[in-house]
Formats: sequence, structure tokens, C-alpha cells
Amino acid sequence: MIAVCGSGAFGTALAISIAAKGTKVLMWSRDAEHVAEMATARENTRRLPGLPFPDTLQVTADINDIPVGIPVLLSIPMQKLRDMIGAHGAALESRPLVACCKGVELTSGLGPTSLLSELIPSATPAILTGPSFAADIARGLPTAVTLACADADLCKDLQEQLTTPTLRLYRTTDTTGAELGGALKNVIAIAAGTVMGAGLGESARAAIMTRGYAEMQRMALALGARPETLAGLSGFGDLTLTCTSAQSRNYSFGLSLGRGEGFDGSITVEGAATARAVLKRASDMQIDMPITSAVVALLEGHHDLRDLMDRLLSRPLKEE
Repeated sequence: MIAVCGSGAFGTALAISIAAKGTKVLMWSRDAEHVAEMATARENTRRLPGLPFPDTLQVTADINDIPVGIPVLLSIPMQKLRDMIGAHGAALESRPLVACCKGVELTSGLGPTSLLSELIPSATPAILTGPSFAADIARGLPTAVTLACADADLCKDLQEQLTTPTLRLYRTTDTTGAELGGALKNVIAIAAGTVMGAGLGESARAAIMTRGYAEMQRMALALGARPETLAGLSGFGDLTLTCTSAQSRNYSFGLSLGRGEGFDGSITVEGAATARAVLKRASDMQIDMPITSAVVALLEGHHDLRDLMDRLLSRPLKEE
């Protein structure tokens, strides 16, 4: 049996995919009214309408319904994860906890697995990350992601439990690389969307993606990540998807920035908080991250897009 905490699109998609292969899945939501709606409709009409729940997927508003010891997937936005653990951590102790979010906590600079280790020392943290959209997973479209856990044996067990006929998991013990790849690519996706929204062209986006990947490597390797992790699904793979599809919230947010349009404030854009947290960490470590710096300047209204592009293009010439 597997539990999923969080009834957003991604948590629901994972629950549907895993339940579809016959595994019993219990999905928790703090919103009792939403749980009642899903139990009656047998689908998540708010987040993934038209995708029915398998018979093996059940929902609850009581986190204490989750059996002791079973793995729990935490599909909670990064900036809300601490509060969720603070409210419900006692029910999540002494079990595998798989973070299904991407980002760096703004207040602490911690990634998901580090935060889980700090808040629930008795649990074993892992992270599921990589190039994936909720609708694709729920519809059974072929998707491959990374599962990272420092405990190699547990990582293998979780890989077998969570892999489905259409959702393929590759495992690694490099939690640092996996979580930083997933976090940093969101920042670059905002930049890529901004470039496209401003009409600067495909070539400019390719340049942003390539030099953004170099920034991702600089930060991640300095923090102990392995280069092959950044070159895999959780790094390069996720960067490619997120910088090229309007299904990406971070890319869509960037498109709005580039066009000078407003953006729906109810939509979680993890890259915005991550950019600020990463830039502070990079400054402390004296790591050069010009694209991340430009994204933060845009977010805070310090410069307009044309000025920032001029600054990037006028940087000293260097070897690649």
C-alpha cells in the first residue's frame, strides 16, 4: 500500500498511475469538502477532471487513516512543506517519505530531503523528480523520472513499488543532485519563458537554456552533486521539458513577464521563491549565476527586460 499526501494535480496523477496497476493507494487532502467531492465523483474534478479513479484508490481527510510504516508521497508545494509537516508530522514518523515537489525553501535555503531530515529525523527521505506533467502521468502516457534516496536498498524497493507500466523510475543515491536539478531548472524556465514572451526568438531561448544549464551545474556541483545526475532526467531532462512547454507553470509565468501581462496569483510558481533563495546562497558561496540574478531582478522590478538582456550580452567574453 502507498499513501499520497496532497490532492493537487501531480499528487492525484501519481495516485491514479500507481493505483491503476492494482496497488492500494490512499490519498489524503486537508480539505474535507474536496475529499467528499472526490469520493462521490470518483475523480478530482477540481484538478484533473475527466480522469476517473481506479477502484484501488481511496481518499481521506484524516491523515491518521494512513497505516503505520507504509511509504508516503508528499505532493506538497515546497514553500508549504514545512507548515504541513509541522501540523501533521507525528503521523508521518518512522517511514519512507518521498518528496514530490521541486524547489528550495526561501527561509532556510533547504531542499525537500534536507527539510524532511530536519523535521522528521525518524523518517527516511527521498525525492521523486524529473520531466513530467500531471496530465500525462494520469493518462498513462510514457513518462520517465528520477527517484533519489541516500539509502540504496530502500531506493530500490521504492523504485519497484512506484514504477508502473507507463511511469518508469530511474534510481540514484544522489539526493543533492536530484533535488537541485529539479529546483534550479524552474528558475531557468522562467527566464526562457520571458525571452519567448518578449519575442526574442528560439535562438535566444536555446542560449538561455544552455547557459542556464551551466549555472545549474556550477551551483549543484559546488554543493556536492554528481555531474551525471545533472545530465540525467532530474537535471537536463527536466530543464528541456520545462523550458519548452506552456504546460509548465514556471515557463508560462515567464511568458507573462515577457509580454508584460498579469499572472494568476493562485498558481504555484516554485521558481520565483527558488530564484531568490538560490541567489542568496550563490552570493554567499561566490558562485556566478547571471541568469538567476536577472530573474530575481525582473521579479523585484529592479530592471526591465531589455536592460537585463543588454547586461547579459555585454558580459566579458569567455571560453565556453
